[in-house]
Amino acid sequence: MEYIDYYKILGVPKNATESDIKKAYRKLARKYHPDVNPNDKGAEAKFKELNEANEVLSNAENRKKYDQYGKDWQHAEEFEKARRASQSGGRRSTGQPFGEEFSGGDFSDFFESMFGGGGTYSRQSQVKFRGQDFNAELRLQLRDVYTTQKQTLTVNGKNIRITIPAGIENGQTIKIKGHGGPGRNGGPNGDLYITFSIDNNTPFKRDGNHLYRTVDLDLYTAILGGEITVDTFDGKAKLKVKPGTQNWTKIKLKDKGFPVYKKEGAYGDLFITYQLKIPTHLSDREKELFEELAQLKKA
Repeated sequence: MEYIDYYKILGVPKNATESDIKKAYRKLARKYHPDVNPNDKGAEAKFKELNEANEVLSNAENRKKYDQYGKDWQHAEEFEKARRASQSGGRRSTGQPFGEEFSGGDFSDFFESMFGGGGTYSRQSQVKFRGQDFNAELRLQLRDVYTTQKQTLTVNGKNIRITIPAGIENGQTIKIKGHGGPGRNGGPNGDLYITFSIDNNTPFKRDGNHLYRTVDLDLYTAILGGEITVDTFDGKAKLKVKPGTQNWTKIKLKDKGFPVYKKEGAYGDLFITYQLKIPTHLSDREKELFEELAQLKKA
C-alpha cells in the first residue's frame, strides 16, 4: 500500500489547526465536486482523495493514528495489540524485540506478515477489519430544508437514497451506516458522513429554529395604526400595527419560524422588525399638510 500524504492533498502543513483543515477541504471540495466537473474522471478522483484526506485529518483520533502509523493508520489498534502480545510472549524468530524490529519500519510489510503473508499470526487467526468511513458535502438551499425531502446521491458509483429531515442545520453532519468503504476479511463496511452546506438566498435570517426579517413600515401607518400584510417563510400573514409604532419595533409571530429538527409539527418563531419608511417626492399639498402639522405641534 503506497503512502499517501493527506496534508499535501489538502495543501496544509502538518501543524495545521482543525479550522485550517476544514477550510482547505471545503474550498477544494467545491472546486473538484462532480456536480461542478461532470464527466471529468480526474476531478472525480481528486474529490475522492480530498474526502479520504479530510476523513483522516479532521478527526483528532484518526489524525493521531495517521501521524504515528502513516498509511496503515486504520490498523493502529491491531499493531498495538500485536506489539503488546509480543512484549508479553517473548521475541520473534529474528531474535529482535518486536517493537524494535518495526519501529520506524514499513508497517504495510509488517501487516502482511501478521495477517496476510502466511506468518505466525496469520496461521493463528484472520482478523476482521472495518471499512474506511467516507465524507461528503451536500449543498442545498434554505428553502430545500424547510420540508423533509428525499434525494439520491451517487457515492463511489453507487446510488444511495437518503431522507433529509426538515430543519437540518448548516454545517450539520449525518451518518449513513454501512455506506463507507468495504470491510476486510469479512469485517463490516465503514459509514458515510454527509455534511450539509446550506445557502440562504431568502430575505430571512435563520438562527437555529428562529427566523428574522426586517419589513418596511410607511409613516402614515406607523402614526395612525392599521393593518399590513407580510411574507412569512411559507405564505403571507396579516399584522395589526398599533398607532404610534416606533422605528425598529420588533414583534413575534409564534410558530412561524423554521421546523425543529426531527420534531414533527414543532417550529421556531418569526421575528419581524419594522423599519420606518420616510415618504419622499411629496406633492405641494402634502408639504402644506406637514407644515400645518408642524405648526400645530409648536402651538
